[in-house]
Amino acid sequence: MSRKFNFSAGPAALPEEVLAQARDEMLDWHGTGLSIMEMSHRSDEYVSVAQQAEQDLRDLMAIPNNYKVLFLQGGATSQFSMVPLNLLRGKTSADFINTGVWSKKAIAEAKRYCNVNIAASTEANNFSSAPTQQELTLSSEAAYVHYTPNETIGGVEFDYVPETNGVPLVADMSSNILSRPIDVSKFGLIYAGAQKNIGPAGLTVVIVRDDLLGETLPGTPTMFDYAVHAAADSMNNTPPTFGWYLAGLIFQWLKRQGGVEAISAMNQRKAEKLYAAIDASEFYANPVAIANRSWMNIPFTLADAALDKVFIQEADQAGLLNLQGHRSVGGMRASIYNAVPEAAVDALTEFMAHFEKTRG
Repeated sequence: MSRKFNFSAGPAALPEEVLAQARDEMLDWHGTGLSIMEMSHRSDEYVSVAQQAEQDLRDLMAIPNNYKVLFLQGGATSQFSMVPLNLLRGKTSADFINTGVWSKKAIAEAKRYCNVNIAASTEANNFSSAPTQQELTLSSEAAYVHYTPNETIGGVEFDYVPETNGVPLVADMSSNILSRPIDVSKFGLIYAGAQKNIGPAGLTVVIVRDDLLGETLPGTPTMFDYAVHAAADSMNNTPPTFGWYLAGLIFQWLKRQGGVEAISAMNQRKAEKLYAAIDASEFYANPVAIANRSWMNIPFTLADAALDKVFIQEADQAGLLNLQGHRSVGGMRASIYNAVPEAAVDALTEFMAHFEKTRG
Protein backbone atom coordinates (compact mmCIF):
# COMPACT_ATOMS: atom_id res chain seq x y z
CA MET A 1 0.00 0.00 0.00
CA SER A 2 1.25 3.46 -0.88
CA ARG A 3 0.04 6.28 1.35
CA LYS A 4 -0.62 9.64 -0.25
CA PHE A 5 -0.11 13.17 1.03
CA ASN A 6 -3.22 14.44 2.79
CA PHE A 7 -3.83 18.22 2.88
CA SER A 8 -7.32 17.95 4.39
CA ALA A 9 -8.44 20.68 6.79
CA GLY A 10 -9.99 18.04 9.04
CA PRO A 11 -10.28 15.24 9.76
CA ALA A 12 -6.65 15.68 8.94
CA ALA A 13 -3.42 13.75 8.48
CA LEU A 14 -2.22 11.62 11.38
CA PRO A 15 1.40 10.53 11.91
CA GLU A 16 2.00 7.27 10.08
CA GLU A 17 3.97 5.75 12.93
CA VAL A 18 1.09 6.49 15.31
CA LEU A 19 -1.37 4.78 12.98
CA ALA A 20 0.98 1.81 12.78
CA GLN A 21 1.23 1.60 16.57
CA ALA A 22 -2.56 1.77 16.93
CA ARG A 23 -2.86 -0.98 14.31
CA ASP A 24 -0.41 -3.21 16.14
CA GLU A 25 -2.22 -2.66 19.45
CA MET A 26 -5.72 -2.91 17.99
CA LEU A 27 -6.55 -6.51 18.94
CA ASP A 28 -4.45 -6.85 22.06
CA TRP A 29 -3.44 -3.78 24.03
CA HIS A 30 -0.28 -4.50 26.02
CA GLY A 31 -1.06 -8.18 26.55
CA THR A 32 -4.50 -7.63 28.10
CA GLY A 33 -6.22 -9.68 25.40
CA LEU A 34 -8.54 -6.74 24.71
CA SER A 35 -8.65 -3.89 22.27
CA ILE A 36 -8.41 -0.47 23.87
CA MET A 37 -11.87 0.14 22.35
CA GLU A 38 -13.30 -2.74 24.41
CA MET A 39 -11.79 -1.66 27.69
CA SER A 40 -13.75 -0.09 30.54
CA HIS A 41 -12.90 3.57 30.91
CA ARG A 42 -12.79 3.00 34.67
CA SER A 43 -10.32 0.12 34.52
CA ASP A 44 -6.86 0.66 35.95
CA GLU A 45 -5.39 0.06 32.49
CA TYR A 46 -7.46 2.70 30.72
CA VAL A 47 -7.16 5.23 33.55
CA SER A 48 -3.39 4.98 33.19
CA VAL A 49 -3.72 5.73 29.46
CA ALA A 50 -5.90 8.77 30.16
CA GLN A 51 -3.65 10.10 32.90
CA GLN A 52 -0.53 9.72 30.78
CA ALA A 53 -2.18 11.54 27.87
CA GLU A 54 -3.09 14.45 30.14
CA GLN A 55 0.40 14.62 31.62
CA ASP A 56 2.02 14.54 28.19
CA LEU A 57 -0.20 17.39 27.00
CA ARG A 58 0.63 19.37 30.14
CA ASP A 59 4.32 18.80 29.46
CA LEU A 60 4.08 19.78 25.79
CA MET A 61 2.20 23.01 26.47
CA ALA A 62 3.71 23.80 29.90
CA ILE A 63 0.18 24.03 31.33
CA PRO A 64 0.25 25.59 34.82
CA ASN A 65 -1.09 23.62 37.79
CA ASN A 66 -4.02 26.00 38.27
CA TYR A 67 -5.59 24.84 34.99
CA LYS A 68 -7.78 21.81 34.43
CA VAL A 69 -7.42 19.76 31.25
CA LEU A 70 -10.66 18.21 30.05
CA PHE A 71 -11.20 15.60 27.34
CA LEU A 72 -14.77 16.08 26.11
CA GLN A 73 -17.18 15.21 23.33
CA GLY A 74 -19.32 17.44 21.10
CA GLY A 75 -16.59 19.04 19.03
CA ALA A 76 -15.43 22.63 19.24
CA THR A 77 -18.91 23.67 18.09
CA SER A 78 -20.37 22.61 21.46
CA GLN A 79 -17.88 24.97 23.09
CA PHE A 80 -19.64 27.87 21.39
CA SER A 81 -22.41 27.24 23.96
CA MET A 82 -20.40 25.84 26.83
CA VAL A 83 -18.18 28.91 27.06
CA PRO A 84 -20.97 31.43 27.74
CA LEU A 85 -22.87 28.96 29.93
CA ASN A 86 -19.82 28.64 32.18
CA LEU A 87 -18.00 31.96 31.86
CA LEU A 88 -20.68 34.65 31.98
CA ARG A 89 -20.65 34.29 35.78
CA GLY A 90 -23.31 36.88 36.55
CA LYS A 91 -22.44 39.21 33.68
CA THR A 92 -24.59 39.78 30.61
CA SER A 93 -22.11 40.51 27.82
CA ALA A 94 -18.97 39.17 26.16
CA ASP A 95 -16.50 40.59 23.65
CA PHE A 96 -15.82 38.81 20.37
CA ILE A 97 -13.23 39.43 17.66
CA ASN A 98 -14.66 38.54 14.27
CA THR A 99 -12.08 37.26 11.79
CA GLY A 100 -13.98 34.72 9.73
CA VAL A 101 -16.40 31.83 9.47
CA TRP A 102 -15.63 30.19 12.81
CA SER A 103 -15.66 33.47 14.69
CA LYS A 104 -19.09 34.21 13.20
CA LYS A 105 -20.42 30.82 14.28
CA ALA A 106 -19.19 31.36 17.83
CA ILE A 107 -20.77 34.83 17.85
CA ALA A 108 -24.13 33.55 16.62
CA GLU A 109 -24.27 30.92 19.36
CA ALA A 110 -23.17 33.29 22.13
CA LYS A 111 -26.03 35.64 21.23
CA ARG A 112 -28.39 32.97 22.53
CA TYR A 113 -27.06 33.59 26.03
CA CYS A 114 -25.75 37.13 26.27
CA ASN A 115 -25.16 40.46 24.58
CA VAL A 116 -22.23 40.30 22.19
CA ASN A 117 -19.91 43.24 21.66
CA ILE A 118 -17.92 42.97 18.44
CA ALA A 119 -14.58 44.27 19.65
CA ALA A 120 -13.23 44.26 16.09
CA SER A 121 -14.11 42.78 12.73
CA THR A 122 -12.23 42.36 9.47
CA GLU A 123 -15.31 41.45 7.45
CA ALA A 124 -14.93 44.68 5.45
CA ASN A 125 -11.71 43.36 3.87
CA ASN A 126 -13.23 39.93 3.33
CA PHE A 127 -11.42 38.55 6.38
CA SER A 128 -8.00 38.87 4.79
CA SER A 129 -6.27 40.03 7.97
CA ALA A 130 -6.52 40.09 11.76
CA PRO A 131 -7.13 43.36 13.62
CA THR A 132 -4.26 44.87 15.55
CA GLN A 133 -4.35 45.32 19.30
CA GLN A 134 -4.96 49.04 18.77
CA GLU A 135 -8.07 48.29 16.73
CA LEU A 136 -9.76 46.34 19.52
CA THR A 137 -12.63 48.10 21.30
CA LEU A 138 -13.02 46.09 24.47
CA SER A 139 -15.86 46.51 26.96
CA SER A 140 -15.17 46.90 30.65
CA GLU A 141 -18.36 44.96 31.37
CA ALA A 142 -17.44 41.87 29.33
CA ALA A 143 -17.32 38.51 31.09
CA TYR A 144 -14.66 37.30 28.65
CA VAL A 145 -13.03 38.06 25.31
CA HIS A 146 -13.29 35.38 22.62
CA TYR A 147 -11.18 35.06 19.49
CA THR A 148 -10.11 32.48 16.92
CA PRO A 149 -6.30 32.60 16.70
CA ASN A 150 -6.33 30.74 13.38
CA GLU A 151 -9.25 30.77 10.95
CA THR A 152 -9.14 27.40 9.18
CA ILE A 153 -11.15 28.47 6.13
CA GLY A 154 -9.65 31.88 5.46
CA GLY A 155 -6.09 31.04 6.47
CA VAL A 156 -5.79 34.05 8.78
CA GLU A 157 -3.69 33.71 11.94
CA PHE A 158 -3.11 36.27 14.68
CA ASP A 159 0.52 37.31 15.05
CA TYR A 160 -0.02 38.28 18.71
CA VAL A 161 -2.09 37.33 21.75
CA PRO A 162 -4.67 40.04 22.53
CA GLU A 163 -4.28 41.98 25.77
CA THR A 164 -7.63 42.09 27.59
CA ASN A 165 -6.98 44.17 30.72
CA GLY A 166 -7.55 41.27 33.08
CA VAL A 167 -10.73 39.97 31.42
CA PRO A 168 -10.47 36.19 30.74
CA LEU A 169 -9.28 35.49 27.20
CA VAL A 170 -10.93 32.56 25.43
CA ALA A 171 -9.35 31.01 22.33
CA ASP A 172 -10.68 28.52 19.80
CA MET A 173 -7.37 26.86 18.93
CA SER A 174 -8.88 23.98 16.97
CA SER A 175 -6.61 24.48 13.99
CA ASN A 176 -3.35 25.67 15.54
CA ILE A 177 -3.03 24.08 18.98
CA LEU A 178 0.38 22.44 19.47
CA SER A 179 1.71 24.02 16.27
CA ARG A 180 3.95 26.50 18.09
CA PRO A 181 4.71 27.39 21.71
CA ILE A 182 2.19 29.55 23.58
CA ASP A 183 1.99 30.96 27.09
CA VAL A 184 -1.10 29.22 28.49
CA SER A 185 -1.18 31.60 31.47
CA LYS A 186 -2.34 34.40 29.14
CA PHE A 187 -5.63 32.58 28.59
CA GLY A 188 -8.62 31.91 30.76
CA LEU A 189 -9.77 29.07 28.54
CA ILE A 190 -8.50 27.29 25.43
CA TYR A 191 -10.54 24.79 23.47
CA ALA A 192 -9.75 22.71 20.42
CA GLY A 193 -11.42 20.04 18.35
CA ALA A 194 -9.03 17.12 18.00
CA GLN A 195 -9.30 16.41 14.29
CA LYS A 196 -6.49 18.67 13.12
CA ASN A 197 -3.43 18.52 15.41
CA ILE A 198 -4.54 16.25 18.27
CA GLY A 199 -6.13 13.10 16.90
CA PRO A 200 -9.27 11.67 15.33
CA ALA A 201 -12.58 13.50 15.20
CA GLY A 202 -14.84 13.03 18.22
CA LEU A 203 -12.62 14.41 20.96
CA THR A 204 -12.38 18.01 22.20
CA VAL A 205 -9.71 19.31 24.57
CA VAL A 206 -10.53 22.16 26.97
CA ILE A 207 -7.89 23.86 29.11
CA VAL A 208 -9.59 26.05 31.71
CA ARG A 209 -8.30 28.07 34.65
CA ASP A 210 -9.54 26.86 38.02
CA ASP A 211 -11.15 30.13 39.06
CA LEU A 212 -13.50 29.99 36.06
CA LEU A 213 -15.14 26.76 37.21
CA GLY A 214 -18.32 26.32 39.18
CA GLU A 215 -20.73 29.13 38.31
CA THR A 216 -22.95 28.24 35.35
CA LEU A 217 -26.10 29.88 34.04
CA PRO A 218 -29.33 28.51 35.54
CA GLY A 219 -30.59 25.56 33.55
CA THR A 220 -27.17 24.57 32.21
CA PRO A 221 -27.21 20.87 31.31
CA THR A 222 -25.03 18.77 33.59
CA MET A 223 -22.85 17.67 30.69
CA PHE A 224 -22.21 21.30 29.73
CA ASP A 225 -20.76 22.17 33.15
CA TYR A 226 -16.96 22.27 33.11
CA ALA A 227 -16.85 21.78 36.89
CA VAL A 228 -18.69 18.47 36.58
CA HIS A 229 -16.13 17.17 34.10
CA ALA A 230 -13.21 18.52 36.12
CA ALA A 231 -14.44 16.79 39.28
CA ALA A 232 -14.83 13.49 37.42
CA ASP A 233 -11.51 13.65 35.53
CA SER A 234 -13.50 13.89 32.27
CA MET A 235 -15.26 10.60 33.07
CA ASN A 236 -18.66 11.73 34.32
CA ASN A 237 -19.97 9.57 31.48
CA THR A 238 -18.16 7.25 29.06
CA PRO A 239 -15.62 9.45 27.26
CA PRO A 240 -14.45 8.94 23.65
CA THR A 241 -11.95 6.33 24.79
CA PHE A 242 -10.32 5.49 21.46
CA GLY A 243 -9.90 9.14 20.50
CA TRP A 244 -8.37 9.89 23.91
CA TYR A 245 -5.99 6.94 23.57
CA LEU A 246 -4.94 7.96 20.05
CA ALA A 247 -4.44 11.57 21.17
CA GLY A 248 -2.11 10.22 23.84
CA LEU A 249 -0.08 8.41 21.17
CA ILE A 250 0.20 11.64 19.21
CA PHE A 251 1.35 13.56 22.29
CA GLN A 252 4.08 10.94 22.74
CA TRP A 253 4.96 11.24 19.04
CA LEU A 254 5.27 15.00 19.45
CA LYS A 255 7.64 14.51 22.36
CA ARG A 256 9.77 12.20 20.21
CA GLN A 257 9.96 14.92 17.54
CA GLY A 258 11.45 17.27 20.11
CA GLY A 259 8.25 18.81 21.46
CA VAL A 260 6.31 21.86 20.35
CA GLU A 261 9.47 23.91 19.83
CA ALA A 262 10.82 21.45 17.27
CA ILE A 263 7.50 20.96 15.49
CA SER A 264 7.12 24.74 15.37
CA ALA A 265 10.40 25.09 13.48
CA MET A 266 9.26 22.46 10.98
CA ASN A 267 5.87 24.12 10.59
CA GLN A 268 7.52 27.45 9.87
CA ARG A 269 9.74 25.87 7.21
CA LYS A 270 6.75 24.18 5.56
CA ALA A 271 4.74 27.39 5.47
CA GLU A 272 7.64 29.49 4.20
CA LYS A 273 8.27 27.05 1.35
CA LEU A 274 4.66 27.09 0.19
CA TYR A 275 4.22 30.86 0.50
CA ALA A 276 7.50 31.37 -1.36
CA ALA A 277 6.21 29.23 -4.23
CA ILE A 278 2.99 31.23 -4.35
CA ASP A 279 4.69 34.63 -4.13
CA ALA A 280 7.27 33.80 -6.81
CA SER A 281 4.50 33.03 -9.28
CA GLU A 282 2.11 35.19 -11.27
CA PHE A 283 -0.14 32.15 -11.68
CA TYR A 284 -0.90 31.62 -7.96
CA ALA A 285 -2.00 34.13 -5.32
CA ASN A 286 -2.73 34.21 -1.60
CA PRO A 287 -5.24 36.82 -0.36
CA VAL A 288 -4.08 37.11 3.26
CA ALA A 289 -2.07 40.00 4.70
CA ILE A 290 1.53 38.81 5.09
CA ALA A 291 1.60 39.43 8.85
CA ASN A 292 -1.45 37.20 9.31
CA ARG A 293 -0.66 34.31 7.01
CA SER A 294 -1.48 31.04 8.70
CA TRP A 295 1.14 28.37 9.21
CA MET A 296 -1.56 25.70 9.24
CA ASN A 297 -4.06 26.54 6.47
CA ILE A 298 -2.82 28.12 3.26
CA PRO A 299 -5.48 29.14 0.73
CA PHE A 300 -4.44 30.08 -2.79
CA THR A 301 -6.12 30.86 -6.07
CA LEU A 302 -5.19 30.22 -9.68
CA ALA A 303 -5.00 33.04 -12.20
CA ASP A 304 -7.68 31.26 -14.22
CA ALA A 305 -10.42 29.82 -12.00
CA ALA A 306 -11.56 27.69 -14.94
CA LEU A 307 -8.52 25.52 -14.24
CA ASP A 308 -9.49 24.78 -10.63
CA LYS A 309 -11.09 21.41 -11.37
CA VAL A 310 -8.18 20.36 -13.57
CA PHE A 311 -5.73 21.31 -10.83
CA ILE A 312 -7.62 19.19 -8.29
CA GLN A 313 -7.88 16.23 -10.65
CA GLU A 314 -4.20 16.26 -11.55
CA ALA A 315 -3.16 16.83 -7.94
CA ASP A 316 -5.21 13.79 -6.90
CA GLN A 317 -3.50 11.74 -9.59
CA ALA A 318 -0.14 12.91 -8.26
CA GLY A 319 -1.06 11.70 -4.76
CA LEU A 320 -1.77 15.19 -3.36
CA LEU A 321 -5.21 14.90 -1.81
CA ASN A 322 -7.87 17.27 -0.43
CA LEU A 323 -6.58 20.55 -1.87
CA GLN A 324 -9.95 21.96 -2.83
CA GLY A 325 -10.79 25.18 -1.00
CA HIS A 326 -13.76 25.46 1.31
CA ARG A 327 -17.05 25.71 -0.56
CA SER A 328 -17.65 29.19 0.88
CA VAL A 329 -14.49 30.70 -0.63
CA GLY A 330 -13.42 28.41 -3.49
CA GLY A 331 -9.90 28.15 -4.85
CA MET A 332 -7.40 25.84 -3.19
CA ARG A 333 -6.32 25.26 0.38
CA ALA A 334 -3.39 23.27 1.69
CA SER A 335 -3.70 22.40 5.36
CA ILE A 336 -0.23 21.53 6.61
CA TYR A 337 -0.78 20.49 10.20
CA ASN A 338 1.88 18.90 12.43
CA ALA A 339 1.51 15.43 10.92
CA VAL A 340 1.93 16.62 7.32
CA PRO A 341 5.58 15.92 6.52
CA GLU A 342 7.89 18.45 4.92
CA ALA A 343 8.14 16.09 1.95
CA ALA A 344 4.45 16.69 1.29
CA VAL A 345 5.03 20.43 0.88
CA ASP A 346 8.02 19.76 -1.35
CA ALA A 347 5.88 17.51 -3.54
CA LEU A 348 3.11 20.11 -3.67
CA THR A 349 5.39 22.98 -4.68
CA GLU A 350 6.96 20.80 -7.40
CA PHE A 351 3.51 19.92 -8.69
CA MET A 352 2.43 23.59 -8.65
CA ALA A 353 5.49 24.59 -10.67
CA HIS A 354 4.83 21.83 -13.21
CA PHE A 355 1.14 22.72 -13.45
CA GLU A 356 1.94 26.39 -14.04
CA LYS A 357 4.46 25.47 -16.71
CA THR A 358 2.03 23.26 -18.59
CA ARG A 359 -1.25 25.10 -17.96
CA GLY A 360 -0.32 28.69 -17.24
